[in-house]
Amino acid sequence: MRVLWIILVALLGLLLVAALWLWTPDKKRTELQQTYFSAASELLEVGGTQLHLRDEGPKDAPVVVMIHGFGSSLHTWEGWAQGLSQSYRVISLDLPGSGLSPPDAQNDYRDQRVIGLLLQLLDAKGIETASLVGNSIGGRIAWRTAAAHPERVTSLVLVAPDGFASPGFAYGEAPKVSPLLSVMRYALPRFLLRSNLVSSYGDPELLSAETVDRYHDLMLAPGSRGALLERLRQTVLSDPVPALKTIEIPVLLIWGDKDKLIPVRNAEDYLDVLVDARLARFADLGHVPQEEAPERSLQPVSAFLAEVTGQDQYR
Repeated sequence: MRVLWIILVALLGLLLVAALWLWTPDKKRTELQQTYFSAASELLEVGGTQLHLRDEGPKDAPVVVMIHGFGSSLHTWEGWAQGLSQSYRVISLDLPGSGLSPPDAQNDYRDQRVIGLLLQLLDAKGIETASLVGNSIGGRIAWRTAAAHPERVTSLVLVAPDGFASPGFAYGEAPKVSPLLSVMRYALPRFLLRSNLVSSYGDPELLSAETVDRYHDLMLAPGSRGALLERLRQTVLSDPVPALKTIEIPVLLIWGDKDKLIPVRNAEDYLDVLVDARLARFADLGHVPQEEAPERSLQPVSAFLAEVTGQDQYR
């Protein structure tokens, strides 16, 4: 009996040590802002909530708005924004509860809410029309905005966009968020996050320690992990084909052949239904080509935007 008691105490001790080792508290928002704000950063209140954004480039140039994917932030676009802001007014934003944007004050992470916030942001900036650039769920937000408000969107650049059904995401059903995933509210060790981020890269060696640190830091912003889980719970996909068929503006699809999250074969689904779409593929890249190879993946984007806007690629 005494031996059993000693074993139980030892096991409880090991569990306590493991819990303390894995426990990952939030970081102070002020400290994160000191590290990840840039000279172009601002916090803008729209729709009753705050959005962190950057507004770069000449204010009289055609506007390009960039929307990041799940668990990411506007920093994913830094390489592209630096190149495009020489010729365009580039606005990148953190979705509510992502990056340096606080969680949505209404706790509403549905696409309709995000689209409304995006339009209110454009209104607040005095912008009538823009080209939208989106990656993954940011791509879904972009094309859904274009379908619902064609008068506001002049062209689309969709980087491995979400929208079609996939394992775990059936039409008309909210995904099931496993209890194990919910634990990330309390435990999100850096090594575990890195193992997840690696799957987004075609070449894992290109995932830098600095990039992992940034993702990890920003996911530890107060309320961000809860917001990510809510976004998952509130995502209900519908058949995208009817909406996509209404989009008549030019669309550029960007895809990496090594995308493990949304495979490149999905590009054909978009090409089959979009009125005016073209595809740029990269044989060696994964789900985030704008991070993995920013200069190379920007080339078709620059050429496309120059064509559809009539703007020189560099002023």
